[in-house]
Amino acid sequence: MSSITGIPENSPHILVLGMGGTIAGLAFNPEDSPLQYQAGQVGVEALVGHIQSAVPEGVKLVSYQLANINSRNLTDAHLTALGTAVKEALLDPVVKGVVITHGTDTIEETGLFLQATCGKLAQTQAKRVILTGAMLPSNAPGADGPSNLLDALRWASTAIDNCPGGIYAVMDGRGCMAMDLAKRHATALNAPLQNSPSSSVGLINPSWLSGVKAVQAAWNEDLPIPQENEWPWVEILTSHAGARAETVAQWLKSDVRGLVVAGSGLGGLHDAWVEPLDKAMAQGIALVRTTRTGAGRILPNIPEADASGCRAASALTAPRARIALQLALNAAKQANLAGKPLTWQDFFARIADLPEIR
Repeated sequence: MSSITGIPENSPHILVLGMGGTIAGLAFNPEDSPLQYQAGQVGVEALVGHIQSAVPEGVKLVSYQLANINSRNLTDAHLTALGTAVKEALLDPVVKGVVITHGTDTIEETGLFLQATCGKLAQTQAKRVILTGAMLPSNAPGADGPSNLLDALRWASTAIDNCPGGIYAVMDGRGCMAMDLAKRHATALNAPLQNSPSSSVGLINPSWLSGVKAVQAAWNEDLPIPQENEWPWVEILTSHAGARAETVAQWLKSDVRGLVVAGSGLGGLHDAWVEPLDKAMAQGIALVRTTRTGAGRILPNIPEADASGCRAASALTAPRARIALQLALNAAKQANLAGKPLTWQDFFARIADLPEIR
């Protein structure tokens, strides 16, 4: 029996985990102002009940409320709880798939986190974990949540030829690897899938699957999930015109363990930051360099040579690079405690240096 679902082992089911977000939101005046709303107001059981009649015949659903928040307030503790629940579900023989309802504001971070900590397990257990959400609150005219949730449930529960287990996402009738999900528009219904390199036309597309399998083949081992109080402190800084050295220098007096710098263009950093960032690395603060443009691969030693304590983020955006660095720092700590001389760069490379889906 699963401690999450409490469902007897003789009842196979799809587990729906609720995290809140717009999909569970309520607009104050839905007809006139649907975008004025409060997220995380409707329970996941009600969301499931709303689309129950359209669920494929024979599919049993079990829902569990992990959180009901506005996802902009997502915390390390929420990720620990979610990752633990997903791992437990993947190992439970009566859970046939997992669907997660989540706010779109930070669904980017959660997608990367789940791939990095549960991706290999999902493959080996041949189960699909599907993230979904909504851009309109549940009581808005034309709310997109019900169709997104139904698509996610169909994908999680249907035996689809040649589609492996893994961590996926679905929005607006399209699917992608969850690690590629990122909100790139404030209001568009397909905002989380805009410019996603692994987005398919329709939920499943044969040409899309070959790229997905290449990425999954390169994913050899999941990283450990940090305990709630063991997440390393990592911040994001954005380089910009008129940047001041003090912006970086103030962090040298803190307990921050890592900095992700979203540079301009190819990940270039303002000259005023060079000296304080060198001091940060000398203090043992990990540095990852990405781009504020939101797309494109950041390569080592371009446009200038990287210091030994700095790592280019490859295709990881700043929010994803932050999660990756947190997980890498934690994994390196655990490895060192076990007598394995691995660095945070070793673990970060496992996440960042994956094949590019074109």
